[in-house]
Amino acid sequence: MDQKPSGTSTRARLLALTVGAVGVVYGDIGTSPLYSLKECFSPHYHLVPGRGEVLGILSLIFWALTLIICVKYLLIITRFDNKGEGGILALMELVSERKGSFAAMGAIFVVGIFGAALLYGDGIITPAISVLSAVEGLKVAAPGLHPWIIPITIALLLVLFGIQKYGTGGVGRIFGPFMVGWFILLGFLGIVSAIQTPDVFNAINPIYGYEFFVNHGFGAFIVLGSVFLVVTGGEALYADMGHFGRKPIIRGWFYVAYPGLILQYFGQGALLLREGNIPSTVSNPFFHMVPSWGVLPLVLISTIATIIASQAVISGAFSLTWQALQLGYLPRLKVMHTSSEERGQIYMPTVNWVLFISCVVLVIAFQNSGALAAAYGIAVTSTMVITTVLAWFAMRRLFNWGIAPAIAVTSIFLVIDVSFLLANMLKFMDGGYVPVAMAAAIFLIMVTWHKGREILRRVIEKRNKPIQDIINDDIDRYEDVPGTALYMSGYVGIAPPALVSNLQYNRVRHETIVLLSVEVSTAARIPFSERIEVKPMEKGVYQVVLSYGFMDQLDLMQDLMYLPEYDIPVDITDAIFVLGHETLTVKDSEGMAKWRKEIFVFLHRNSRTPARYFGIPVKRTLEVGSHVAI
Repeated sequence: MDQKPSGTSTRARLLALTVGAVGVVYGDIGTSPLYSLKECFSPHYHLVPGRGEVLGILSLIFWALTLIICVKYLLIITRFDNKGEGGILALMELVSERKGSFAAMGAIFVVGIFGAALLYGDGIITPAISVLSAVEGLKVAAPGLHPWIIPITIALLLVLFGIQKYGTGGVGRIFGPFMVGWFILLGFLGIVSAIQTPDVFNAINPIYGYEFFVNHGFGAFIVLGSVFLVVTGGEALYADMGHFGRKPIIRGWFYVAYPGLILQYFGQGALLLREGNIPSTVSNPFFHMVPSWGVLPLVLISTIATIIASQAVISGAFSLTWQALQLGYLPRLKVMHTSSEERGQIYMPTVNWVLFISCVVLVIAFQNSGALAAAYGIAVTSTMVITTVLAWFAMRRLFNWGIAPAIAVTSIFLVIDVSFLLANMLKFMDGGYVPVAMAAAIFLIMVTWHKGREILRRVIEKRNKPIQDIINDDIDRYEDVPGTALYMSGYVGIAPPALVSNLQYNRVRHETIVLLSVEVSTAARIPFSERIEVKPMEKGVYQVVLSYGFMDQLDLMQDLMYLPEYDIPVDITDAIFVLGHETLTVKDSEGMAKWRKEIFVFLHRNSRTPARYFGIPVKRTLEVGSHVAI
């Protein structure tokens, strides 16, 4: 009798997560029909929408969705999860755990970090092009509103980024049911059009895609850059896996998103077969699928859908930034956990508003979705290539696949990914440079921060004594004061600079000293049973290490409440925290160029303080400053 409610509750939760995943994860790919097919017949391709052209492009669209999303990501890539977490950084850390040559590890690091940086370019362009393409439907419904398209787009982007603080769970509960209805609407409009021209279903046969290439040669290859727009959002579904789980994401795709998209594209293709000689239809087939009285309502509904579409990449950017921050590739930023049940659901104000400002700049600079489409694709295709390369290591090292099947699967995906990448690279000078430039800047920040932390660590370890030497030689010479002091240090075994300064200048020591270090593992989650490691030392000194996974919520104060169970005489509600505050200066170019060290110093100075980052009560925090030259 007790098991039935549990099973019912589990099914209800799975259904809720599936609906939420449809709203958050598939919003991006769900609004691609607004602009994908019309871009394939953009005037600069000089394609006439005849039967061969329409069926050929539809065939490419069908098999792109099937092979890239269904097969590559959902059936294979999502299996490479790091304790439930997905995304390119999670995959990079997963394959890096296995031993390999120094060159292989270096290559994995470089491609993984650059792939992560590229996703930020996608996170900026997706909201801009999605919302702008929907608002452009006003040109069909009410041409007089054309001057208001840009202001309306910016206002909608402000609303979108303004609601992020409510979390992907809350947003998903609102957006999920709407997007389920959106996909049903896409499928309905598509099937109504397709059954009027059933010839369109022949496009399922890949021979039409092959004949399209035979008949149009290099021109067909160029069109691949626009065909790829139908699968943008594929990488986001992998990055968002930690928000909802693999099963809800798979169910949401096969039960809702995939059928709706396929029917919609085939419906648009059927419309072009019937009205391909009408320029206005070719320029915007989506909004011509309904009667004139239905255009304005469809503009409104699609605008809401595009606001939701951007949610996938925004939540993916939050998840990616959290992973990068925890793994030591970005400085400390403010993080708000928005769900007590789903630990991957977070909100990062700094990331949110930087994305918003960047989106507004793109909208103002490019003015229309067609121009933005040229900038869209390079970042996503490059990331997909990198994911395939990392998947090779996962197949060989984690799944122990034989070299023949691993080569076969990887080669198929690489041929597809590289073909799309090369086609998109042809648009580099038309705007494709934008996400690449963004990615290069973010890549520089990430590798500079990572390298700078290594240099700082070496300098501090070199100048400070091992803690055992302090205990043996110095600590008895100072007067005891009652109470407990927790010294936070990122360097286990080394005396924290704050402790050395306190002994040297104040000439007192607390009767109980806890040297507290927080370590973040390359595993996504660390069970609580393995969270706390205590090493008692002489003279009332204890070394405590708190271990977290890179997607665990850092609840430092709560975890420290368990210290008495490890025979440490401490009342955490009365203890003081002594934190070091290093002021950095650049002295030379050893280990890293001076200009990069200056960037690191700037990032270090503006990163969130440990007290605020770890949630330590300010009234019980003492900061001890020191100067470090790197």
